[in-house]
Amino acid sequence: MNTFSINTLGCKVNQYESQQIRELLERLGLRRSDSSGKPDLVVVNTCCVTHTASAKSRQYIRKIRRLHPDAVIVVCGCLPMIYTGESTPKTENIHFIKKRDDLAKILGQIALGPHLHIREGNDGCAPKSSGCPQGPGPNNTIKSKNAPKIKHKKELCNFQRLSPLQSYYGQTRAFLKVQDGCDGLCTYCIIPKTRPIVHSRPVNEILKEAQALVQSGHKEIVITGINLGAYGQNSVRRENWPNHQNNQLADLLDKIAQITGLTRIRLSSIEPADVTPYLLDIFCKHRNIMPHLHLSLQSGSDAVLKRMCRQYRAEQVREKVDMIKSKLDRPAITTDIIVGFPGETDEDFEKTVSLAEYIGFAKIHVFKFSPRKGTPAAKLPDRIDNRIINKRSEIFRELDVELGRKFRDKFIGAPAAVLIESHNGRPSGRCERYFTVDVVKKEKSDLKFQIKNNDLVKVRLIKNGNNSMAGQVEGR
Repeated sequence: MNTFSINTLGCKVNQYESQQIRELLERLGLRRSDSSGKPDLVVVNTCCVTHTASAKSRQYIRKIRRLHPDAVIVVCGCLPMIYTGESTPKTENIHFIKKRDDLAKILGQIALGPHLHIREGNDGCAPKSSGCPQGPGPNNTIKSKNAPKIKHKKELCNFQRLSPLQSYYGQTRAFLKVQDGCDGLCTYCIIPKTRPIVHSRPVNEILKEAQALVQSGHKEIVITGINLGAYGQNSVRRENWPNHQNNQLADLLDKIAQITGLTRIRLSSIEPADVTPYLLDIFCKHRNIMPHLHLSLQSGSDAVLKRMCRQYRAEQVREKVDMIKSKLDRPAITTDIIVGFPGETDEDFEKTVSLAEYIGFAKIHVFKFSPRKGTPAAKLPDRIDNRIINKRSEIFRELDVELGRKFRDKFIGAPAAVLIESHNGRPSGRCERYFTVDVVKKEKSDLKFQIKNNDLVKVRLIKNGNNSMAGQVEGR
């Protein structure tokens, strides 16, 4: 066995774990297969957040089986963790990893020895997933500093779990997972069944990994987790926390921000209740923490939030946002919204629209509710007609464009720093407040330097669009 490919569906945590798998396989002596190659091993890292996503994961496995009939296929992630009666692909030469702790060992057995070692008990599957395939891209601009390769099978005893990353292949922004697991009671979510053990990584290990990512060339790190606000706790339920508060995420952020050479830090996603004065003080203390918070709202109606079993209410969200805006300069606040949750009335929907307008979100990710088998919400009465869900979704998508444009209007003529991520026609990337900026030349002049991926380019924002801005180069 010589080559491998990894295909990732779903969230930032899955993408991070795919990078861990990549580094392990490289240490085992395998090399990445190019897009036209025929890999000996294909890893499909699945997601199971929604019914649609679950179907996409199963379809993707079948697609890989057709494209690479001779390859060994390993299916990991959330899909194999639970069984909900959904149809699954045939398991011949496909290995479903039903225990995450077994993944590193099994990959080692496959890479270094006959894959027939793997017990039949590892085959079997189920759940659902959300997201689209997002594997590491071929245009890597950051060199990987891999650890020494494994030379003997007996060395596998030292690799019983996936290791911290040395680099993040294929992206300028590196994700760093610090927390895993959820025991929350949100009625629409299957994750507590696929990642039930709430745990956090030690601070020293996180800092060492962050330092390695910076040394390998990454200028921006995104701190992520399944429930990031619960970092340091053994439950995500605030009633189980001492004094119902948690400052450990803010303390960790404070330490990471002090790493030499780390230009930018972001938090991936937190709940509104995770925002505290202390957390915002840490934001203000360090200029390399970006003024961007993704607050997972889901609804602006207390009645819907209660049926969702969320740990906050609409008025608390307003108060948190007011506090954020009082502390940070024109912060970008982004969010997730679910439309069409069972029992959502027109009044409930209007309350969500009203709250979104009050907050002035910089970006809204809109999700249509679909019943996820295995969750309490799938059995709730008062289901909403799909035509109404589609209409509400369209209203929110239009609102997303409108609010995003209004937010970016505030920055016309302002300076910004853009971390270049792509060159589709012209260099583009994310600025401090996370919106995309297309970099353009000054009139009647040429750029005095060639802009490359991972460059941090200073621009003057000169024009707004529906989803991005144009920025004119000012210098390096």
